Amino acid sequence: MSQKSKRFRAALAKTEAKGVYPIAEAIALLKELTGARFDESVEAHIKLGIDPKKSDQTVRGLTTLPHGTGKTLRIAAFTESQQKEAKTAGAFIVGGKELVEEIAKSQKINFDIAVATTDFMKELTKIAKVLGVKGIMPSPKNGTAVTEAAAAIKKLHGGQITFRNDDSGNIHQIVGKVSWEAKKLEENILVFLGEIRKLRPKGVKGSFIQRITVCSTMGPGIKIQP
Repeated sequence: MSQKSKRFRAALAKTEAKGVYPIAEAIALLKELTGARFDESVEAHIKLGIDPKKSDQTVRGLTTLPHGTGKTLRIAAFTESQQKEAKTAGAFIVGGKELVEEIAKSQKINFDIAVATTDFMKELTKIAKVLGVKGIMPSPKNGTAVTEAAAAIKKLHGGQITFRNDDSGNIHQIVGKVSWEAKKLEENILVFLGEIRKLRPKGVKGSFIQRITVCSTMGPGIKIQP
């Protein structure tokens, strides 16, 4: 057995032995359990004590992680009036009606998130289904239907994220890369958790955040103290 395999097994045994960890210890252990040949993402998975079937208990929000997610975003900017500004701000692709027609015809997209100026939103009805299936239809609620495209694009590149619970009452979010220093990962996770706590629905009884698990892309889950 290689030395690396021994270290991995020992670290894995720790996750099973203690059960729940302070955040700093969890991050250190997560790094020990990294075995992939690429820089894995670090994920946070939050189990909420909500009834996801009740609309008044939906948890959704927008915040900025101080160190971003580590992911390079491909942002599409839909606008006729601010194309130059959007491109300068770092948009991956910029277009107006011609881009909408192209997507409507192909029914395919090659970007991660879409931003649109408010005066262009009506043009997106032709591709609302394509964008909606991917969960990237621009909206004022998530800061992507805006009056100034450049400002929105800069915020997204700067670590702005949106989140929402799934049908099982969980929230999932990438909070960085395994290669990052532990302090940056901890700060991102704490900001993320802090924002979720602010959004506790009034109808929730008992514990709101029931379980917090962190893991790398290929690693096992490690529970941290709520």
